[in-house]
Amino acid sequence: MAPMGIRLSPLGVAVFFVLGLGVLYHLYSGFLAGRFSLFGLGGEPAGGEAESAVDGGSVDLREMLAVAVLAAKRGGDEVRRVRESNVLHEKSKGKTREGAEDKMTSGDVLSNRKMFYLLKTAFPNVQINTEEHVDASDKEVIVWNHKIPEDILKEIAAPKEVPAESVTVWIDPLDATQEYTEDLRKYVTTMVCVAVNGKPVLGVIHKPFSEYTAWAMVDGGSNVKARSSYNEKTPKIMVSRSHAGMVKQVALQTFGNQTSIIPAGGAGYKVLALLDVPDMSQEKADLYIHVTYIKKWDICAGNAILKALGGHMTTLSGEEISYTGSDGIEGGLLASIKMNHQALVRKLPDIEKSGH
Repeated sequence: MAPMGIRLSPLGVAVFFVLGLGVLYHLYSGFLAGRFSLFGLGGEPAGGEAESAVDGGSVDLREMLAVAVLAAKRGGDEVRRVRESNVLHEKSKGKTREGAEDKMTSGDVLSNRKMFYLLKTAFPNVQINTEEHVDASDKEVIVWNHKIPEDILKEIAAPKEVPAESVTVWIDPLDATQEYTEDLRKYVTTMVCVAVNGKPVLGVIHKPFSEYTAWAMVDGGSNVKARSSYNEKTPKIMVSRSHAGMVKQVALQTFGNQTSIIPAGGAGYKVLALLDVPDMSQEKADLYIHVTYIKKWDICAGNAILKALGGHMTTLSGEEISYTGSDGIEGGLLASIKMNHQALVRKLPDIEKSGH
């Protein structure tokens, strides 16, 4: 007798298939959701590079430079838009150590938000220090398209990987806020700096109102150069507007009556004064001197650019500045390029004392 044939019910097959899909959905829905959310943010899927990033991972300095340039420009757009609207919502954060008002405007706040969240979305595992407060409830997701501009690729052909935990980013969303409120636009910059193990390695200084951007990477490349010559004997010295009288007396005693003192706003502007900048509004100087306490987000980008071009930025006593720990330095500032920097330090023994 032949074995009885087995016939499968189409309805039974369909029910079995639907149940199977349900099991698979519950098993993998979380995994797929994670993948799609990361894809939407431009990130890597979980289990790949993102998983290693939990343990620190590494970052590419060339990519960080590309994002830093973009962040400075995005912030600059906000700075320019607010200034041109003439509605600054100006207020005071308190007093500086010199007793002046420490001002903040909508330009500072909106620029900070764009710059911080662009960098944080692109590099979530690095430490970011910024001048303005970041409101966690005001989080904004800003996606980087992972494109590196041609001018950066031309100068820096290969990736430069460093451990993420060694990186500290310093953001100044609006340098020269006092001058910004006075509509002295040429002094205003937005800046980003990346330090590795406390040493500045890449810097970006962007001028929102002329739309000029300078960037450089130590042992990498740059889109800006030093000038062909500097005057070391009777230099033009760039100083803060509030410190001009304080510095002038000592500078004249040190370098002679032919020395020029140029009062200016903004640390970014003062560093650019030492370089070959194709901006008609940019003044030129041979030295940059600051004689009081200064914040690291004001100076880190300029320090990195000078260092990449063979220049120097130290305290007035010649000490290197570390971009870890506290957010400011006490020892004043001396910046130079194509000069004997330590000889200049020895020439200026009294400025720090007069500054305090």
